[in-house]
Amino acid sequence: MKSILRRRPSPALVIACLALFVSLSGVSYGVATGFIDSREIRNNTVTGTDVRNNTLRTFDIRNNEVRGFDIRNSTIQGRDVAFNTLTGADISEEGLAKVPSAAQADTASALTALKTVAPTSLAEGAAPITLATHGPLTLTAACEADGLNTEGKLRVQTTEANSAAGGSAGAPAGTATNNPVVEPGDGAVSVVEVADVPAGSRSVADATLFSSAPSGKAITGAFGLYAEADGAGSCLFHGHVVLEG
Repeated sequence: MKSILRRRPSPALVIACLALFVSLSGVSYGVATGFIDSREIRNNTVTGTDVRNNTLRTFDIRNNEVRGFDIRNSTIQGRDVAFNTLTGADISEEGLAKVPSAAQADTASALTALKTVAPTSLAEGAAPITLATHGPLTLTAACEADGLNTEGKLRVQTTEANSAAGGSAGAPAGTATNNPVVEPGDGAVSVVEVADVPAGSRSVADATLFSSAPSGKAITGAFGLYAEADGAGSCLFHGHVVLEG
């Protein structure tokens, strides 16, 4: 018995043997039990052929680890992108083709704008109001007395020589005047009017008008005109104009 005890291995020998066992069998043990982690794999040794198809999921990839150079060209399609996740910063403007209708804007020779005029009242004798201005052309509305009558007028004034203005108005209350030549010194010239006499229903008319200048600016419009001679007298205007050129 004493002979056996005298032959027991020393603690140093036990530790050395245990270390040898672990070094020889540790990797094979890990393979057998499935406990190999990233520490047992050398960097850049796992390639695409080492991964089974369709086994990697999004939760296997750390956030912000995939870059553009990690993705093969032309492999991302619309179905791979979630709705409403792309913003302007994600898109290169230089790579966008021109919208077909934008090609027409490249050859547009004139700009057009629509201006609406909400119902606007004027007392008889009040200062005229400006409805629209475009280049040298100005469209104004006035409510004036003509004896006992009250007249609502749309007028055009210009700062450019050899301009023109005119219009048409529904009868019987409406009248129109065409002015083939309007000069800056002519002041505001009437193009359409509606007149109302006292002691009766107010007068109304629908009217269209136009004006243009040699520089290419023009105004075209459609209006409703009202005139009321009873009482203190008043007028009402509303419609829209197209500013051209």
